[in-house]
Amino acid sequence: MLIDYLHDTQWNDFPEPVKHNACRSLFDTIGVSAAASKTELSTIIRQHAARMFAGNGASLWWDGRKVSPVGAALANGMSIDALDAHDGQKLTKGHVGCGLIPGIMAIAEAEAINDSQEIMTAMVLGYEFGTRAGVSLHASAADYHTSGAWIAVTVAAIGARLLGLNETQTRHAMGIAEYHGPRSQMMRCIDTPSMVKDGSGWGAMAGVSAAYLAADGFTGAPAISIEGADVAGYWADLGVHHYMNEQYIKLYPVCRWAQPAVEAVLHVMRQHDISADQIANIEISSFDEAVRLCSMAKTTEEAQYSLPYSVAVAAWRGTIGVDDISAAGLADPAIQSMAGKIRITSNDQFNAAFPRQRFAQASIRTTDGKQYQSAPTEAIGDPEDAVSDDILRQKFHALAGSRLDHDTASTLEIALGGLQQLPDIPCVMDIMRQG
Repeated sequence: MLIDYLHDTQWNDFPEPVKHNACRSLFDTIGVSAAASKTELSTIIRQHAARMFAGNGASLWWDGRKVSPVGAALANGMSIDALDAHDGQKLTKGHVGCGLIPGIMAIAEAEAINDSQEIMTAMVLGYEFGTRAGVSLHASAADYHTSGAWIAVTVAAIGARLLGLNETQTRHAMGIAEYHGPRSQMMRCIDTPSMVKDGSGWGAMAGVSAAYLAADGFTGAPAISIEGADVAGYWADLGVHHYMNEQYIKLYPVCRWAQPAVEAVLHVMRQHDISADQIANIEISSFDEAVRLCSMAKTTEEAQYSLPYSVAVAAWRGTIGVDDISAAGLADPAIQSMAGKIRITSNDQFNAAFPRQRFAQASIRTTDGKQYQSAPTEAIGDPEDAVSDDILRQKFHALAGSRLDHDTASTLEIALGGLQQLPDIPCVMDIMRQG
């Protein structure tokens, strides 16, 4: 039974690859959170949480102030989401960890839960639960909702475990969260990028609130994306099939849908020794959702949801870093000019493969009139071709190092277990409480 599995499973019940991938996802998410704390979005939402969600239960990461658990879940989840560099899962067309992990940490801190095994167990259960909740919602709802919609239900379910709720209270927690969670339409933010992003922090806040409400006796309607007969098949393999092993890791801090095009362009440039100043124009063929990433970037949010801008940065830099989607990169006339040379078209075959596979094909015409084309290309970091632990460490230090000095970043890496052992969660939290 789903609720029994939720409450009874222990760390040593998971296979070793699941444990390792959980440590990888936590490692990656915390690194992203450090760099993301420098964004304007993060500054605004942390100030909002301090003003509107006062309390002493939980901490604002990389800030030092204390707020209520719901305020911490909101602010820390939205801060991570401010930098689109965190992990995700293809079938959900979204992300679990960026809202789940702040939700778990907020409740654990408020309830003085310091057992690293228990927190990591809760995290794995959250990825398993959240991925299914996302796929179930896509299958049963007409609109394409942001990750916050299923993060709310997921955080409520995992919160019920952490708070020791009984079966009835757990069902109510999930029902409250599903009813009040953010059913925001994802493509609205794709078409008009802004700070609302993927709804992850709002979902984490709703989930934490729902768990505490259920503990106090508040009741909720059944969570139909979990308990509905028409979605039962999505939950039948819980504990057998492990979605923790199917999360992708991003190499760049931009929307995943833009990254196949980035890799296709970089491959052509490297294969044919093409420099950025030799490019006359670029044509990208991809799936419809990627085609809609068409904003001409003037803000960091627009930059993260712009395929032309992402490709232009990669063409000039050979990669995409945090500075490239910030003020310095946005002000670079060479990148803006390159973005204007990029045309995107829809590909029916790539549409048919989405979301299980995300393809792009690039065609580059050089200033001397020559044309070069890539094969259909996917992004680096998918679970079928996972990045190595060494590459993940490089990403971590590039991101964490933009916020922390070398010694602090190294201490944080050790506290996170260095991808070799169980993280020391209390030590991690001590470091993240620093302003």
